Amino acid sequence: MRLTVSCVLVLALSIPARFVAAEQVASHDVVVYGLTSAGVMAVVQAKRLGKTAILVGPDTHLGGLSSGGLGATDIGNKKAIGGLSREFYRRLGTYYGKGEAWVFEPHVAEKMFEDFVREHKIEVHRDEWLDRSGQGVSKEGERIVSITMLSGKSYPGRMFIDATYEGDLMAAAGVSYTYGREANSQYNETLNGVQTKNAIYHQFAKTVDPYVRPGEPSSGLLPGIATGGPGDEGAADKRIQAYCFRMCLTDVPDNRFPFPKPRNYDPTRYELLLRTLLAGANKHPAGYFTTTRMPNGKTDSNNSGPVSTDHIGMNYAYPEATYAERRKIIADHEEYQQGFMWFLANDQRVPTDIHDTMSKWGLAKDEFVDNGHWPHQLYVREARRMVGSYVMTQQNCQGATVAPNSIGMGAYTMDSHHVQRYVDENGFVRNEGDVQVGRFGPYPIAYGSIVPKRGECQNLLVPVCLSASHIAFGSIRMEPVFMVLGQSAATAAAQAIDDDVDVQAVDYGRLRTRLLEDRQVLQ
Repeated sequence: MRLTVSCVLVLALSIPARFVAAEQVASHDVVVYGLTSAGVMAVVQAKRLGKTAILVGPDTHLGGLSSGGLGATDIGNKKAIGGLSREFYRRLGTYYGKGEAWVFEPHVAEKMFEDFVREHKIEVHRDEWLDRSGQGVSKEGERIVSITMLSGKSYPGRMFIDATYEGDLMAAAGVSYTYGREANSQYNETLNGVQTKNAIYHQFAKTVDPYVRPGEPSSGLLPGIATGGPGDEGAADKRIQAYCFRMCLTDVPDNRFPFPKPRNYDPTRYELLLRTLLAGANKHPAGYFTTTRMPNGKTDSNNSGPVSTDHIGMNYAYPEATYAERRKIIADHEEYQQGFMWFLANDQRVPTDIHDTMSKWGLAKDEFVDNGHWPHQLYVREARRMVGSYVMTQQNCQGATVAPNSIGMGAYTMDSHHVQRYVDENGFVRNEGDVQVGRFGPYPIAYGSIVPKRGECQNLLVPVCLSASHIAFGSIRMEPVFMVLGQSAATAAAQAIDDDVDVQAVDYGRLRTRLLEDRQVLQ
């Protein structure tokens, strides 16, 4: 039976905590919540530093996006990556018979993460979902004592690390956070908030009518187009940059699995795509999804073009949503994207050259074999972001302000995908929110950005949903960087235990020395 991401969530939600006897797992020095790449590196580092550590999380697969289809590593400058993160890419290189591998197959990446935890004899508790009802985080004063799952299992510890893409532990612990986009005025930025002038990428190159019956506003808008204008330029909102699945495709016939037709397939969802195709804009098939080559005839395929795999505007509720609500959002994204691929490959209205090209592609049979060859991880590009001791901003990325107390480096373009579709003043559809601004060197990421503000929580570190503005997070949010920050978070947690201090009081000089000993790149 095919077990989709949605089904996994259903199974997790089918065991209410109140019907399960409470079970306390042995206490550990470091409890890492989240089986992402950052979570794996955090727990490995804790063990290497001689601490008892456990990895707990809602997933069944290790590695998050790094094993979930994102095999074409986004980094900008590889020299900015060191420590365990660099070791991961070198292990991949050994597997493929080279020095390092920055492009790789999903199942090979997952094997590397599994090797890490096996070699370090790390206890991993999978399919364990934090109780977010208000009872999941037990605190004494400003310190977390234990965290409890929907299964009833309770995990006590001295230090906790939230390595999830959603920041659920951070939020449940009462730590300040935000989501969406800040106004440019909040941090004196220029690329935050509503962005129409800078949204020149993945944009409609030709005029495309947005109405159900072309030229008739009274007929209503096509699916996915918002009513009203985009909002004031640079203004804050709670909209989230679009999500998608990073598909592993192949054009090798023996390993090709046909694109599945969703059970609730609705061709009207792709009318906007069809009109864009027929307008002759972004005509080449590569204008609608990427085919970045991986080993063995596979790809990492991502959003590309004005109408693509990004399900624009359909994830706004995700950061704060319940598990059941997230399950629906994930299922909707899966249905949309599978329908998108099926439409391009099968609808007879699609131009012949694109149809012929699409017929050569399919899902890789030997990937995601327990999930119908579909990625098990939705690309949650951004959800909650902590408002911590230090907030990373556009100025930090571009070097106008140097973040203090470096624990790693960012190096990628400030990258936000589109946030919404709207009708412009001329009556045509436009995308809003895609900003891609780079041409700056690697920059330090502050220790304060993974630490809560004083007075909130003394023993929690947050290396993924860290403290950054929306546009700065767009640069930081790369898997190699998450692994770097996961390792640094665990190093700080171990030092806080040794010195019997809060995470806010960790001696940075000593932390820096240890990070450099472990070959982290800090400047």
